[in-house]
Amino acid sequence: MDKAPILRKPKWLKSALSSTHHYQETSSTIHGAGLHTICASGKCPNRSECWSRGTATFMIGGNYCTRACRFCATAFDKHPPALDPLEPIRVAESIHRMGLKYAVITSVDRDDLPDGGAEHWRQTIEEIREKSPGTKIEVLIPDFDGDETAIDTVLSACPDVVGHNLETVERLTPIVRYRATYRSSLSVLRHIHEAGFVCKTGIMVGLGETADEVYALFSDCLDSGVSTLTIGQYLRPSHKHIPVVEYVHPDQFRHYKEVGESMGLSHVESGPLVRSSYHADAQFEHAKHHLDLKDLISR
Repeated sequence: MDKAPILRKPKWLKSALSSTHHYQETSSTIHGAGLHTICASGKCPNRSECWSRGTATFMIGGNYCTRACRFCATAFDKHPPALDPLEPIRVAESIHRMGLKYAVITSVDRDDLPDGGAEHWRQTIEEIREKSPGTKIEVLIPDFDGDETAIDTVLSACPDVVGHNLETVERLTPIVRYRATYRSSLSVLRHIHEAGFVCKTGIMVGLGETADEVYALFSDCLDSGVSTLTIGQYLRPSHKHIPVVEYVHPDQFRHYKEVGESMGLSHVESGPLVRSSYHADAQFEHAKHHLDLKDLISR
């Protein structure tokens, strides 16, 4: 790994710690069921806030990813353990026990499996629907190597929101990600949109991108049918990961939000500590309201 100057974190990147009753209850439920969350494996800076609100993003497919992206803290293994057939049930039971009105599910990449874990995804969503029929379900899916049959397997379970992250601008994608390409991810997003689902993506900034490259990404998102976009600061998980080039000022995050929404995105959640699932329930309401208005106008 190249030696880059170490940047000091600015004050706006400090998140408050919390140990409320909800935090303890959420932590106990997750660990008691032997489940994984991207909150923990991804070292999310909002874990304290979200768990204190009784929300969490469940990560299925195990705790080892078959891709070694240079930004991600999730553990890597080309040959991870077999899928746990009881995981979908445990996730559903935990969501029911927590009384979640809005659940977010993501997964590791499972390139070792013929379907990339798509059937496991379908079973998980259907188990949640059975045990918590009133719960809205947002899924943040991998690219399944561009296999539309696998993507359609997930979509057949009818989640309420379907996301797939671009992660960064086109120029930086080969440096930041492993295997997935910028254009292949746009194809996944377009497929989600054309299948009739609320389509969402997310990116990190501070990796060396320019504002013009971010604006070009906004345009690509709109062309692909994306309605909701999240923008957050990249935080280096360890010295083995790609270094931070810049800590983007909150004013620039606000500017990105203004530009993105003025270009036509229904909702841009933009801030230093924003992650894909941060306030996901509120993001869904923004997107739904915007799409309902567009539908009324088009009639």
